[in-house]
Amino acid sequence: MTLTTSDNKTIELNEDGFLVHPEEWDRNVAVLLAKDQEGIDELTEEHWKVIDFIRQYYLENNNAPMVRSLCKATETSLKHIYELFPSGPARGACKLAGLPKPDGCV
Repeated sequence: MTLTTSDNKTIELNEDGFLVHPEEWDRNVAVLLAKDQEGIDELTEEHWKVIDFIRQYYLENNNAPMVRSLCKATETSLKHIYELFPSGPARGACKLAGLPKPDGCV
């Protein structure tokens, strides 16, 4: 499966819609993934707060943050994260942050 960016760059996705090459991620890719894979038409500041935290955590630790850490660091309740990312923190938020598909819970 592939995704084509506005500058005609082709991004490879796995069967679950996660980036095959996380280093290809940028904010434009996140916007495209939101629309194409998650049905989110617009990423708000609240979305970006969660996405940016997950992305930074991943770059520093080479894995996704635990849900409790995510909620605490972003001051966002788990309920609200599910409102922002209907498929959840692992499937939705991590996908938009450009992480590979998480092995366990986020």
